[in-house]
Amino acid sequence: MSELGRHLKEARLQKGMSLDDVQEVTKIRKKYLEAIEAGDYKVLPGSFYVRAFIKTYAEAVGVNPDELMEEHGNVPAAPVDTTMETVIQKRSRKPETERNAKWLPTLLMWTFPVLILVVIYLYASSTMNKEEADKTDSGSLTAATQDPAKVQPSATAAGGGAAATATTDTGANATVAPTATPVPSPTPSTQSITVTEDRKSGKTTIYKVTAPAGSSVQVEIAATGVSWLEVYQGENSKGEKLSFGNTKAGDNMSFTLGSAGMYIKSGYSPATTISVNGQVITDGKTSSRLLLELDDGTSASGTDDAANAASDGESATTE
Repeated sequence: MSELGRHLKEARLQKGMSLDDVQEVTKIRKKYLEAIEAGDYKVLPGSFYVRAFIKTYAEAVGVNPDELMEEHGNVPAAPVDTTMETVIQKRSRKPETERNAKWLPTLLMWTFPVLILVVIYLYASSTMNKEEADKTDSGSLTAATQDPAKVQPSATAAGGGAAATATTDTGANATVAPTATPVPSPTPSTQSITVTEDRKSGKTTIYKVTAPAGSSVQVEIAATGVSWLEVYQGENSKGEKLSFGNTKAGDNMSFTLGSAGMYIKSGYSPATTISVNGQVITDGKTSSRLLLELDDGTSASGTDDAANAASDGESATTE
């Protein structure tokens, strides 16, 4: 086994990944992955694929491919025809420069008239909007001035002044009177949700999530880097698969915790932050295996009811 292959294999095992897992993520056949770990590059199709496959493998297990290549310089280099590349560059640069020089005067010639038209349009639009606003304000002022004159005769009519004033006051009071609004009662989702470390089973740390019956418990996973991540609904990896693959910085995932529980496996824990309703949980390991068990309190309440019923029966018998 080569030093490069041993480096990649150690990184893979540290993340808790098998060759089948790497094959599913990178889409590289398993026999090629085994050849890379063994340093048998003759099995691969060609020197170009050797470097490409090693780079993809390294990224899947969280290793910097450039540093890996620099540290282990015995990787076959892909052939590059520098002469042909130089000729192509020299031939392509000249026509591109000439083409830009040809269209530049035409572009400038059409740019200035367009800018002038835009300025004229903006000025005309602002002037028209200002005139319409002035007309609206003047119309409102005229209406406000005329309303008191129209109301004045009815207010000064014999025997009608007091009645009109009373009616106006009554209408104002009826409009201003506040209306009562019902206060919503608290729902179970607003009550507290607690997360406690309950026990360990082998490499798995089990957390007990206590929540009121009917409330929704959200499990959030935020990634700050590359990590192999698996999320299953149930007590282990045999349950329904919710997420499977590598994460990258900026990835955010959200799941709802059900009565079946949730099993989470993180190949590189420092790159994944796991929280339950805002409460961060971690087992302090580089590679984590966590199990969340939901306790909605139904069993406990049933026990309390049974105890209360038994206590009431004993009191009745004593009496």
